[in-house]
Amino acid sequence: MSDSNNYSIAGTFAGMISSSHEAMHTIFTHDAAAITHAFRVLDLPFPDAVEVEQISVDLTETAPVERRADTILRVRTACDEFILVVEAQSSRDPSRVAAWAYYVTFLHNKYGLPVVLIVVCHDRETAAWARQPMRVAYHRWTSITLHPIVLGPDNVPAITSPAEVLRDLPLAAISAITHAREPEIDEILEAIVTAFRRRGQDDQTAFYAELIEQGISHTEAAKFWRDQMAIDLSFFRSESAQLLRAQGREQGREEGREELEKARREAIVTVLTARGLELSVRQQQQLATTCDSDQLDKWLTQAATADAATELFG
Repeated sequence: MSDSNNYSIAGTFAGMISSSHEAMHTIFTHDAAAITHAFRVLDLPFPDAVEVEQISVDLTETAPVERRADTILRVRTACDEFILVVEAQSSRDPSRVAAWAYYVTFLHNKYGLPVVLIVVCHDRETAAWARQPMRVAYHRWTSITLHPIVLGPDNVPAITSPAEVLRDLPLAAISAITHAREPEIDEILEAIVTAFRRRGQDDQTAFYAELIEQGISHTEAAKFWRDQMAIDLSFFRSESAQLLRAQGREQGREEGREELEKARREAIVTVLTARGLELSVRQQQQLATTCDSDQLDKWLTQAATADAATELFG
């Protein structure tokens, strides 16, 4: 398969998963209560959030290396405050360990506050990987160990009661997105549809209907959801839904670029591994922090013929 075809496939896949990523982040940034829901779901000893402020996701320093987290929130409780980093993850990706370690240490230094990392996963395998302690190490010597809080289909409850949906719209949306590939997804969506019709059309139901549409768009459940929503087109005509779509298109372009860069990094590692060439920790970090598309293209081409990884990374 040609490089151009690989990039086309990667771009298409990036567009599919970026919408689900964006849906999850929008739940957290739209409704401060979603933070508290996440704490209650995992039975974490955190106080309820009383104020949530979204802060810049740009973590670039003076050095010309661009770094961006998915969502960063400053959470205030009745007794303290902390920084919450929310990352959506659709597959195992060892390169994220170095990036997440950077986010946590950078934000801790910048704001002087504790930092909590939440990783939202859309399948059980990815959730199991993300839940393991993640090390930045040299041989047996560990410099940093990350312990992310992981939300996935194994610990987010399946909300299958319309009454539960009405009590907690953000949690119902999170449930639908994280269980999108699970057997109970039809039952979850049926409960949400029933709850929406009982509640009636308003900005909140329209908002979460659109978010769920984005969040499960890459799965087989999407057809069932669209068929149900098509019965009441007012969901899709609301001002909030139209605004959300416009924001999603704009943010999707940026996320699509980032996901394509990620796909190139993964392709480089795949080619080198298939040829028996392993990257050192330093080379892995260099690859993970490079956002120059031209440089990634050059490395991908070199990976096919290089005799050693040093020919790419020095």
